Amino acid sequence: MPASVEAVLNEHGLMAAYRTRPPYQQNDYLGWISRAKREATRQKRVDQMLAELRDGTKYMNMAWSGGRS
Repeated sequence: MPASVEAVLNEHGLMAAYRTRPPYQQNDYLGWISRAKREATRQKRVDQMLAELRDGTKYMNMAWSGGRS
């Protein structure tokens, strides 16, 4: 995990929420953020990840039930 992403997750108290996501989601978030070419795009993606982790009902802007039916 890039240090910048780790720092922002810790800063917002969302590391535990991130760690409870399945490994494929953790990897998808990191890959998606790292593929951004512009800093503005990277920040927008980080912000989206944080909002989704905070809310707990979305993954990559799609409905997610947290593994619950």
